[in-house]
Amino acid sequence: MKKIAVPSLIALTLLLVGCESMRPQAPRSSLEIQAIQAKMFETDKSTAFRSVMSVLQDLGYVIQTASMETGVITAQSPTKQDDSGGALFASMLANIRSEGRTYVTASLEDFSAKQTRIRLNFVDRRFRSGAYGQQATDEQPVYDAKIYQNAFEKISEAIFIRSSQK
Repeated sequence: MKKIAVPSLIALTLLLVGCESMRPQAPRSSLEIQAIQAKMFETDKSTAFRSVMSVLQDLGYVIQTASMETGVITAQSPTKQDDSGGALFASMLANIRSEGRTYVTASLEDFSAKQTRIRLNFVDRRFRSGAYGQQATDEQPVYDAKIYQNAFEKISEAIFIRSSQK
């Protein structure tokens, strides 16, 4: 009897631990989101705008719209096929195709002649379609601070290079 109880207890514990990690994260306040997505740079808006455009293109994004006047840039990544185990199984079993893109919006605001605030907003979109043409779209905002830090580091480098060439 004890031989059966121990493995059952271990399995139940693992199941409960797995469920615990699936709880949704607490929603972030708008100030917390802005702290992740925005950064102030010591440069003029024109230099910042051109640097953001260059970095997005270097990262493989395709620019959709760009307006120096409004300070808004929109771009999207190339389509990525979802080749995770679940997606492969679904495609084999039910002829369901899954792919995704990352969309980014950058807004630039000049605070003075030599200070520009850049805010980035990344959103992952996943598309699923079946044999009969149905399509579902899931959108998920990206709140991973490392992604934004990486982008801002690259923008900072681009601003430095552009500023030193003037």
